[in-house]
Amino acid sequence: MVGIIMGSDSDLPVMQAAADVLKSLGISFELTVVSAHRTPMRMMEYATKARERGLKVIIAGAGGAAHLPGMVASLTPLPVIGVPIKSSNSIDGWDSVLSILQMPNGIPVATVALNAAKNAGILAASIIGSFDETIGNQVAAYKKKLEEEVLIKIENLKKQGWENKFD
Repeated sequence: MVGIIMGSDSDLPVMQAAADVLKSLGISFELTVVSAHRTPMRMMEYATKARERGLKVIIAGAGGAAHLPGMVASLTPLPVIGVPIKSSNSIDGWDSVLSILQMPNGIPVATVALNAAKNAGILAASIIGSFDETIGNQVAAYKKKLEEEVLIKIENLKKQGWENKFD
């Protein structure tokens, strides 16, 4: 249901988080490398055929100039979620963030925080959950679990106090 693509295999340590969250929610996905600059024809084929292959959402991670999410969004009617990645040739990740965030009107790309592939996975699940009741319920349960974890931390803080003890 979800395509997870990245510009290079060096992006995998970041993009793995999207795969992990989708797997935990039981959402099928594919994961591959599609470079906007080094394999532009592959990128065009991937994006133009994604919908007919049954994908519902594409998560595209890229560092540096980060053209992959925007170029894919220009070629597919599917929602595209961009994950800006702080790469070795990056300007603290800001170049990636702005390249994905500042898309022209008419070519939207949902953009998550720098290296936030987990949020991209959750957003993809939420998009699919808006028309698939089973997945929608799984996302709701996931968010309920987050709430319960915070409530437990609140109770622990009440019982144990807030003072740090470093001895």
